[in-house]
Amino acid sequence: MDNPKVTRKMQQLARDVRKLEDQLAVCTRCGMCQADCPLFAQTRKEADVSRGKLALINGLIDQMFKDAKGVNERLQRCLLCGSCAHACPSNVNTVEIFLTARAIITQYLGLPFSKKIIFKKMLSRPEKFNDVMGKAAPLQKLFFKKDKNFQGTSCARFASPLLRHRHIVPLKETAFNRTLEGKDLKVDGKGVKVAFFVGCLIDKVFPNIAHSVVDVLKHYDARIFIPSNQGCCGIPAIASGDLETFETLVKTNVRLFSKEKFDYLVTACATCSSTIINLWPALLKHVDENLLMQIKAMAQKTVDISWLMEKQFDLSGVNPEGKGEKQMITYHDPCHLKKSLGVFDEPRQVILASGNTLKEMKESDTCCGMGGSFNLQHYDISSQIGRLKANNIIDTGCSIVATSCPACMMQISDMLAKQHQSIQVKHPVEIFSQALFADSIS
Repeated sequence: MDNPKVTRKMQQLARDVRKLEDQLAVCTRCGMCQADCPLFAQTRKEADVSRGKLALINGLIDQMFKDAKGVNERLQRCLLCGSCAHACPSNVNTVEIFLTARAIITQYLGLPFSKKIIFKKMLSRPEKFNDVMGKAAPLQKLFFKKDKNFQGTSCARFASPLLRHRHIVPLKETAFNRTLEGKDLKVDGKGVKVAFFVGCLIDKVFPNIAHSVVDVLKHYDARIFIPSNQGCCGIPAIASGDLETFETLVKTNVRLFSKEKFDYLVTACATCSSTIINLWPALLKHVDENLLMQIKAMAQKTVDISWLMEKQFDLSGVNPEGKGEKQMITYHDPCHLKKSLGVFDEPRQVILASGNTLKEMKESDTCCGMGGSFNLQHYDISSQIGRLKANNIIDTGCSIVATSCPACMMQISDMLAKQHQSIQVKHPVEIFSQALFADSIS
């Protein structure tokens, strides 16, 4: 006798797949995505390019019963960089399709036990997650040792299949959220009112970026609102197909940021910006109308910090005499900032306003190979792509490489450390903040 619960589950899966049919029909199988896919450039496998994955999804129901795990593995071999969508003449929203397909398959297969613990027991509970990561930071010395390089990275003390070849940017002893002391931060001013979405990596690995954002906003007399115990933007969960945790995190953040009215929701993380602007509204169309309206309102107000600075503040005269040593800086365009959001000139204007010299690298907008969990699952391919980026950086002769994505910063730091390079990796807002307060530092 058929199991009614299983039957209902299969019927729901079939309905979910049918929702993708209209989007899949837009793809003409022209193959233009091959020229822009960083993964295909390394493997030359049709299964790794968007066209191959879309063909797979087109027969998802049949394939899911035959080889669900195989389908999932093929869909996971994607950087989610959006290069294919950016170049697609038919405007196929490949990233949204892939994430939806991953969520459908995860409903069928379930999450691995380790991800259930990470996503449902920790990531979905910001206070718990902050507490666990805060306790983990001092323990890093037991498992990692400092590299003999200038990247500030660490290597594993013990042989490990996951960590043995990596140069890790460690957690900072004091996360940015600890400076809020569990209370919302509100700063009065006369200018634009800005809510700051910090993001996990900036909060715990690069808190200096967050401090730079606050310092710059204060300098321009902005009114600032930073809710404490913010949640993750949700991209790690949805990239693994965990729609439930993704929805929980979005609801948490909407509730926190709805406490105050603001002109802009600013982030210093390209991936957070892209997730809030593009994925929150697209993947949560099923929630109640009031919540969806709040999500869309937040998405419409979300901007990158460099965009806000270039559009809203007078950056001229910050460092007119070039105080301090003038640095040669190159800039890496994060995929989620340039290709997904069309922001690329603004970070460069911020760097130039700091009084430093900007030298463009070759292929500045090609993917660095990070791709979040892709880097964990497919480190060899991730490194192959990353080495190309590192070589382009080195060829400029720069002393600093800037980028607007903390995940890209981690990948680039790893790749440069492997080549024993002392090139610093920084965020444009850090560079600007240093120039802004050069007199007080010196």
